[in-house]
Amino acid sequence: MNIRRMTRDELDTLVEWAACEGWNPGLDDAQVFWATDPEGFVAAEIGGELIGGGSIVAYEKKYGFMGLFIVRREYRGHGLGDHLWHECNRRLLARLDADAAIGLDGVFNMQDYYARGGFRFVCRDLRFEGLGMDFPQPKHVIEASALPLECIAAYDRRHFPATRSRFLQEWIRRPGAHALAVVDGGEIRGYAVMRPCRIGYKIGPLFAANADVAESLLVAVASRVPGERIFLDVPEINRDALALVARYGMSEVFGCARMVLGPIPQLPDSEIFGVTTFELG
Repeated sequence: MNIRRMTRDELDTLVEWAACEGWNPGLDDAQVFWATDPEGFVAAEIGGELIGGGSIVAYEKKYGFMGLFIVRREYRGHGLGDHLWHECNRRLLARLDADAAIGLDGVFNMQDYYARGGFRFVCRDLRFEGLGMDFPQPKHVIEASALPLECIAAYDRRHFPATRSRFLQEWIRRPGAHALAVVDGGEIRGYAVMRPCRIGYKIGPLFAANADVAESLLVAVASRVPGERIFLDVPEINRDALALVARYGMSEVFGCARMVLGPIPQLPDSEIFGVTTFELG
């Protein structure tokens, strides 16, 4: 098995495999992911044929994230995935500062495997599904594109372990997405992005100063797609977030374990109502 950097076309293939696995990627996730970090994707091939891959995205050498890890079904069970995963981990460590952390969202039955690699459990991120709502737009909610990107990036940085301006530039302005913010007294109090996926829409991130702001943002984005399926990945440690999805009749359908190698980032857990994506953090 040869392991190397992935090409742009191969990333399309990897995302398509993710769809076949039931991960429900966004319609143009590959383009946004590639624009964020073209060197952040690893391919495994045998005889010139792509058989697996994963993401090793680095955010300004301060924080890394591993995701999109897939080996084709017919090549599983032979130790190839184990070799690929350790090589992805090694390559990402080489792209980061010595004191940087690496995060991942792994399915629950792989927690012990990642723990043997030095990753520590942080919390469970639970995916909830509901339906878009036909509600009036709440007050103080505006289009995020009306704000300077550096203001969004500064607010985002308070809730994410590193600056990710390049990612946000693509994530907020992607086709078909709805990016909204709550501004009060000239200050950003929260923002949310909802993107179209193979099935329905995913909301992420959903960062908010408190539960009331989070509810305004959830209602605002969900009102853009009445009757459509919507998904939100909620950190279980945020009890207000769990109460919010329960209040709107959303049901738990999936989940992952957020795990970290290195120092665990200190973030305002009470303000993180929805993580951005299981693939890039």
